[in-house]
Amino acid sequence: MRPARRRSRTRIRKNYSCSMSTTEISDAMARAIDYLRDHPHEAKYTDSAATAVLEESLRVSVIGPDGANLTTDMPRSIGGRGESPSPGWFLRAAQASCLASLIGMEAARAGVTLNRVEVIVDSESDDYGILGIDDSVSAGPLRSKARIRV
Repeated sequence: MRPARRRSRTRIRKNYSCSMSTTEISDAMARAIDYLRDHPHEAKYTDSAATAVLEESLRVSVIGPDGANLTTDMPRSIGGRGESPSPGWFLRAAQASCLASLIGMEAARAGVTLNRVEVIVDSESDDYGILGIDDSVSAGPLRSKARIRV
């Protein structure tokens, strides 16, 4: 029997428009590029750590730099409380926001003004891996797909 999953519904505002300041973004990127050309040893660095702490049930608090924090939870059907988005959803959200940011940066570099960028990331998982039923099945996403609308 497949465990019931809580399906979240993401609403996208239809009249949303983000008039990106191409000049501000490209100017900031140019300053960063100039600086790194003068200081190439500073281009590589260690990214900020994320520290995850398992709390009660399967709720996890994640703490990052400058007080950044988020909470994840697993669905009730597998022992969580279902009170926060799952870690898998945050993974897809991170992929989508990274892609949207990079598209915005590349557009600014090319001098293109974007009125709207929408990135939808979905993935496919297998409960046999997540629940440890079959060691040959990954507990993580089996595949991930991004759709981009500009």
